[in-house]
Formats: sequence, C-alpha cells, structure tokens
Amino acid sequence: MLLKIYPENPNPKAIEQVVQVLRRGGLIIYPTDTVYGLGCDITNHRAIEAVAKLRNIKPEKANFSFVCYDLSNLADYSKPIDNSIFRVLKKALPGPFTFILNASGLVPKLLSSKKKTVGIRVPDNVIAREIVHQLGNPILSTSIKDDDDIIEYSTDPELIHEKYQDLVDIVIDGGYGGNVASTVVDVTSGEFEVIREGKGDLEAYL
Repeated sequence: MLLKIYPENPNPKAIEQVVQVLRRGGLIIYPTDTVYGLGCDITNHRAIEAVAKLRNIKPEKANFSFVCYDLSNLADYSKPIDNSIFRVLKKALPGPFTFILNASGLVPKLLSSKKKTVGIRVPDNVIAREIVHQLGNPILSTSIKDDDDIIEYSTDPELIHEKYQDLVDIVIDGGYGGNVASTVVDVTSGEFEVIREGKGDLEAYL
C-alpha cells in the first residue's frame, strides 16, 4: 500500500493508520531527513526478524538504529553519557546523524542478541517523528538500499513501492528522499569518532 503523507502537516489519521500497522507487527518504509528507511516496532520480535530477513542479515549481527522522537528516553536504551556528549547530541538532533552509544541492558533483550551498542536517530522529519510519538516507543530502522551500482539509495517513493509492495505493509510517500545517508558517530569511548561521513556535519556542533 502506498500512503501519501504531506511532510509539512501530516494527517493525524494517516499517522494513526501507520501506527496500527506497526502495533500489529507490520513493516513500513518511511521518509527521514536523509534516505528512506525500513522500519518496525522495536518491541515486536517477529517484526525485527522480518526486517532482518528482508535485508538478508542475522538480527544479532545487524546494525539497526532506533529512531526516537527526541532524547527523552535515551536513558532507556543507552548507558549514562557525559554531560558534554549529551549537549552535543541535544544541539545536533533532530538532524542527519546516527549516534552509536553503549547499550543499556534493555537493548539486547529487544533485539534477542548480545549487542553492546545501540545507534540512536532523531531525524529532522515530521512524519517519522510523529509516527514514533504516536507509537509511544522508537522504531527499529535500516536504510533502503538500491541494487543500482550508481545510485546507492532509492529516492522515488513510487519506485520504492513497486519494488517492496509485496514485502512490506505500507510505503509512505512523503516526497522524494535524499541519497546521502546519515553521518554515523561513535561515542562509546567518550570521544566523537565519525565512522561514516554522511549528510550531517558534526564539526558544526562540537
């Protein structure tokens, strides 16, 4: 199903429709402030397994990120972080970054793995954040990759729908997506280490 949602003023009924699908263990493809993402409810093990299967990776080895509404429930998923790090996160988010943090004890249980780290995303995209807000907990997310050798990420929601319509429950058309992924920053050592250059410029926030 292709569902049009306008990013400037998302229709609450459309957001609720997406949330109901997530609560039932469904998979969605949705827009972010970078590339389109494939997501599910982090509390649904079968949905997490389905995402991993779709990406052809084992759940325990996957580097999924948690898309959050804001930083208010950071303590649920990560071990305590220094105030200096938190200040940078607060300035940089919402924004095109994935911050790798030391995971709290809850994360391995959610993912049925032994993961010691968690990637946290707060995208600067109203659709994504409203879905998470209404759901009441983060969604597990991974980028939609393209098979094309030149274009790494799919940007046209109609083409994404053609490809994934039989594999996911909803593809949200929130307009054209970007083709540059988020900047991934590892802060598990207490320092900021950029491990993938992407759309976000971390230097602007340090």
